[in-house]
Amino acid sequence: MKTIKLAAIGAFLAGTAVFAGETPSADGAEVYFINLTDGATVSATVKVQFGLNGMGIAPAGTEAEFTGHHHLLINRPPLGEGEDGTDEFEYALPADENHVHFGKGQTEATLDLPAGKHTLQMVLGDWSHVPHDKPVVSEVITIIVN
Repeated sequence: MKTIKLAAIGAFLAGTAVFAGETPSADGAEVYFINLTDGATVSATVKVQFGLNGMGIAPAGTEAEFTGHHHLLINRPPLGEGEDGTDEFEYALPADENHVHFGKGQTEATLDLPAGKHTLQMVLGDWSHVPHDKPVVSEVITIIVN
């Protein structure tokens, strides 16, 4: 049920006219993985802890200066490199198996991933799931699931 709700919210927000630049990020803000590193080997059930410096966490729908909520990108090109040539920083992030929203302000999650290599990237979204103006994104890391 959660997946269906997230997909519906993502589809609605993706169709709204919300553009980057509307919500500024704080100078020097950064998101990062607390407990995972590039090349780490993990079990199929992976705990992911989200780190944030320079800004605060607020649930989706809450407009507060220098806040946002986490999104985890799984097995997709780095944010900003849209397959259709569009600037992905201008639109709300979709909600699907490659774009997981943490709109309640969560700072960690447990994922069940199949065996193999997987890429992960974090992005902070504003109250409407749009990356901030200067986007706050992590490096892409690769993990290996046993």
